[in-house]
Amino acid sequence: MKLKKLSALLLALCMVFALAACNNNEEVTPSPSPVTSDEPSPSPDDEPSHEPQGETVRLGVLSGPTGIGAAKLMSDSDAGTTANHYDYTIAADNTELVAGLTNAEPTLDIATMASNAAVNLYNKTDGGVKIIALGTLGVLHILESGGGTSIHSVSDLAGKTIWSAGQGANPEYVLRYILEQNGLDPDKDVTILFAEASEITQKLMTGEAEVAMLPVPAATAAILQSEGQIRAALDVTEEWNGLNTGSQLIMTAVVARTEYLEEHPEAVAAFLAEYEASIDYVSHNVDEAAELVASFGITPSAAIAKSAIPQCHLTYIAGADMAPAISGYFSILYQADPTSVGGSLPDDAIYYVP
Repeated sequence: MKLKKLSALLLALCMVFALAACNNNEEVTPSPSPVTSDEPSPSPDDEPSHEPQGETVRLGVLSGPTGIGAAKLMSDSDAGTTANHYDYTIAADNTELVAGLTNAEPTLDIATMASNAAVNLYNKTDGGVKIIALGTLGVLHILESGGGTSIHSVSDLAGKTIWSAGQGANPEYVLRYILEQNGLDPDKDVTILFAEASEITQKLMTGEAEVAMLPVPAATAAILQSEGQIRAALDVTEEWNGLNTGSQLIMTAVVARTEYLEEHPEAVAAFLAEYEASIDYVSHNVDEAAELVASFGITPSAAIAKSAIPQCHLTYIAGADMAPAISGYFSILYQADPTSVGGSLPDDAIYYVP
């Protein structure tokens, strides 16, 4: 019995030595040396920045021509091919965008809106936002219904009742200014009535309204739906340009919260590049862009978008080019009604020039 126990013990010892010999042939990975006080710890400044790659920008887009210009940017963001990721909201009116930028807890960083709403917001927030880009050189058209062909110039509007969208906003001020510059008193020589674009379209279709001023794409939709009974009589942008005001009829401004501009300049730079590229794509690839516009619900159909895009006068103006392009227009708005620009003309600090 003792001999058996001794044999078992010797066998166990042999197995231990054999296993130890096998382990000595394996590569051993050394444990990392601990960081000592002699090795400097990495500072926050040494850490790589992830901006603008992967930066989430909360973007508000006003439906209509502004949304048309941003369609490619939003599509590319959804596909994950933009430098920033855009958490976008398509708003029906400026009020929603203003709230998103100015709430105690803002829900938007950048927004595209009517240019007069942008200057209003700048004045009322004491510079809490800045204009970072301009777009769409006028989108308004005078329409004539009932197959009529009597309107060929602004002077032909004398004695007419003009239905218009946009009371207290760009459309009203532009219409009154153009009438005055063509020798017509807006309060005596014509009758101006205001309603929502959809209501005006219905009035044109039924013949209740003979003349109306609508923005694209509402104007385009009315023309296509009327089957030849409504025509575009005047392009308001062309009429404006004929006045030689020294300023362009810029209806869209892109604004950003000043705090966001200061904290995320690289993300803003990426946005501006991608927004410009989006406008360029939409302008030069109308068929493809029309499908994108319709997919976002900005127009009821791709056919309407296809017809509207060439009439939107899409453009991109940024940096030092903004002030000379739009300051004259702001002056005209101020002369028409100081409250239209927030009570005073803005200083040059309104423009973001990095």
